[in-house]
Amino acid sequence: MLGATGAVGQTFIRCLAGHPWFRVAEVAASERSAGKSYAEATRWIEGELPADVAALTVTPCDTGSVRSPVVFSALDAAAAADLEPAFAHEGRVVLSNAKNYRMEPDVPLVIPEVNAGHLAILEVQRRNRGWSGAIVTNANCASTTAAVAMAPLHERFGIRTVFISTMQAVSGAGYPGVPSLDILGNVIPYIKDEEPKIETEMQKMLGRFTGSAIEHASFVVSAHANRVPVEHGHTTCLTLGFERKPTVEEAIEALREWKGEAIVRGLPSAPAMPIRYRDEPDRPQPRRDVMDGRGMTTTVGRVRADNILDLRLVAMSHNTIRGAAGGSILNAEVLVQTGVIARSGAA
Repeated sequence: MLGATGAVGQTFIRCLAGHPWFRVAEVAASERSAGKSYAEATRWIEGELPADVAALTVTPCDTGSVRSPVVFSALDAAAAADLEPAFAHEGRVVLSNAKNYRMEPDVPLVIPEVNAGHLAILEVQRRNRGWSGAIVTNANCASTTAAVAMAPLHERFGIRTVFISTMQAVSGAGYPGVPSLDILGNVIPYIKDEEPKIETEMQKMLGRFTGSAIEHASFVVSAHANRVPVEHGHTTCLTLGFERKPTVEEAIEALREWKGEAIVRGLPSAPAMPIRYRDEPDRPQPRRDVMDGRGMTTTVGRVRADNILDLRLVAMSHNTIRGAAGGSILNAEVLVQTGVIARSGAA
């Protein structure tokens, strides 16, 4: 676990506790934490710290110190830029939450229910880069919420235009995050680098793998990103234009029926329902819906006609579980299913 002491690293450790396939064998962080026990090095912020992880000695984040064949990375972008490819070059499978390699043509950007088939590009990645390992990325957390909600609609009706406005939880800023005097009773209509990521990542995720490349979807996206005083759960308001305009009833039916890619079903971290549609006029709400499916279900509601485009709706999911650690772990589970990660080599 790279970046193990931070907020996302801690979420990884909580999500991996008792996992049937993976065990947290090593925790790595900055030089100032190296040599300490994990319990000493981290300020644990939620729930109980698993005793087996608490006793681990923190190592530096380098390929000489970390031996595990599977590497979950919660590194920030500055550290990930050099460290993640170094691990891939040394034969490790890196499950990355950083932004650095998401839009590289030969790096899969994966939400398994949406585009697990994109993992096939790993053969191209290894040929291109001379790696025996690999990098697999998961998306920006707000992009994940939107992409899951859009996937069944794009499959059936073809999306051509997207307007999105996000209301993003403070946990998305890490710990200690946003100062209380900035966020309490307030909305901050700016999150650095967020809007460009939202406007590009969904096109890649909802594109198609051609056998040698990922062909991006052709729809255009306009995004606003806002930080709001919510602890966990990113809410996205979406207005969509389609190639073939669905009725409200057709769109709701598509959302209710969608199960995502078959390879994901039954995996340890996969929710029984990747999307839950709520009929109530005031749902989804982070306080009530964020832990649906152990934080892995995306809740969608308020599908209705739009006066400018075709339809509008609201989607919400847990940003540090579905949008970060849990999404990466599910990616790793698919890699086990497909044989990229050997069950005996999981760590």
